[in-house]
Amino acid sequence: MDAPLVGFLVGLIAATLRVATPLLFATLGELYSERSGVLNLGIEGIMFLGAFAGFAAAARAEAAGWDAYLWIGLLVAALAGILMGLLMALLTVTLGLNQHVSGLGVTLLCTGLSLFGFRLVFGESAVLPRITPFATVNPLPGVPVLGTILDQHLLTYVAFSVLVPLGAWVLYRTHFGLNLRAVGENPEAADAAGIPVFRVRTIALTAGSALMAIGGAFLSLAQLGAFTPGIIAGRGWVCIALVIFARWDPVRALLGAVLFGGVFALQLRLQAQGVQLPYELLLALPYLITIAALAVAGRNAPYPGAYLKPYRRE
Repeated sequence: MDAPLVGFLVGLIAATLRVATPLLFATLGELYSERSGVLNLGIEGIMFLGAFAGFAAAARAEAAGWDAYLWIGLLVAALAGILMGLLMALLTVTLGLNQHVSGLGVTLLCTGLSLFGFRLVFGESAVLPRITPFATVNPLPGVPVLGTILDQHLLTYVAFSVLVPLGAWVLYRTHFGLNLRAVGENPEAADAAGIPVFRVRTIALTAGSALMAIGGAFLSLAQLGAFTPGIIAGRGWVCIALVIFARWDPVRALLGAVLFGGVFALQLRLQAQGVQLPYELLLALPYLITIAALAVAGRNAPYPGAYLKPYRRE
């Protein structure tokens, strides 16, 4: 195999892991929400709010000379996600409102708050504000191939090596995971068995929304070091498709995130290589692949039994 092809493949794998990281955070967050029976269509807006809140907090902390400004930004992003998760829980769990309308309303609210907050904090300057982003971590510096692939952000390692196995363990091996699956399948029977349905769904929504916001913050705090109106670019909607592709399983969610991340990274590198294909086709390629994968994997998907169904105690 010639050196240019090896370099292309190595760079593609490294880019795939970076692109898949925010998707993995948000997909796992949505997965837990849906496992409880609640579809959280606020994911796109929550990711957007997380990207803005994390960036704004980090920029202010960096300007104040705080060394841990990036971690402060990440914490603020998670708190913003928790607040939106609580709002979503109030609308869909406590009040039992339509989950589609509630989720879209949360997305619109988060988007509007973020854009307004950005103008309020940074003004109307034509110069895009920037911060020094998270540095990458390389356990094998100087090692050919592996050294390049493993030169990733710490959050990437957390997502792949901690969050996925931890999420699977919590879902399948803990009392809370059993309660979560029971609530998502049959909340009436779960309530009769003494499981607090409202509490379990609220926890799933708030924890899931925190992961979504961290996924958005990864883009502004690690990948870009900046915040732009198009920073999420539909990733939240892709994550909803990835949950169905994964059949609500954390390990399969990792495979879905890598699939989309690989195609997205491929189209970026093809553009950089000057491949003679329409620019619009390359941009649409990741989403077309996602739709195709969803069409195949989504057939006869084992949706949670109480999916989209509000629970009202008699």
